[in-house]
This record gives sequence, structure tokens and C-alpha cells, in this order.
Amino acid sequence: MDKQLVYFLCTGNSCRSQIADGFLKALGGDKYEVKSAGLEAHGLNPRAVQVMKEAGIDISHHTSDVIDPETLSKADYIITLCGHANDNCPVVRNDKAERWHWGFDDPAKATGTEEEIMAKFREVRDAIQARMEQFVKEGK
Repeated sequence: MDKQLVYFLCTGNSCRSQIADGFLKALGGDKYEVKSAGLEAHGLNPRAVQVMKEAGIDISHHTSDVIDPETLSKADYIITLCGHANDNCPVVRNDKAERWHWGFDDPAKATGTEEEIMAKFREVRDAIQARMEQFVKEGK
């Protein structure tokens, strides 16, 4: 059976979409082909790499990519993880794709001490992990 293509979209493809990508590959890589991209490529956020490492998932090899129209047209699921990407995602000429918006706070905008910022990254990571577990369990 062909794997279904899940395409996670965010503004910068640096945190939330990378975390979602990492979790879905780890939890459902046997069922899904997983890709992520952004409206822009802001680079992989080192704190996202760190909190995923704490969860036992290495995303350090991921790249920050801009949305690819060809991948968009082939996707079975197009999932935006931030309001900006949801509002500004290119028009999708793909009638078969299910399009969802799962909004998560942007941990890169967290302020405070390093400890407080990392706590926000962990909070968002855990929320995304729970959503990915639900997605895999339900088959969508």
C-alpha cells in the first residue's frame, strides 16, 4: 500500500512544523510519507532540535524548506500549524487533499529566561506530540 503524504505547513518551517514532522515520522512513518515546509525558510531552530532530542527524536538533519507546489499538489493531508500559514497558504489545486488547521503557539516568540523559553518549547512539543499520537491512532 502506498503511504499517504502528510504535508505540515508553518510560517518559517523552523519549529512547529519541524516538531510535527519529527513526531509523525517516529510514530507513523510506516503509514505516512511526511514532509514539512514554510511560507519562508527561517532555518531549523536549535531549541526545537533540543526539545525533540529530549523526547528521543533527532531532527537535527532536517532542513527548513519553502512550500513546494508539486508536493502540495500530491499531498493527501495538508496541515497548517499556525494562523499565518493557514491564512496565507497558496491556493491548493488538489481536490483529494484533506486540509486541516491545528494551531499551536509559536515557541520561538517566547520571552523570559532561557528556562522559561525552553518551558514554552516543551509545552508546544508535548501538545504537538499528543496531536500526532491522536492522528496515528485514528488513522488521520
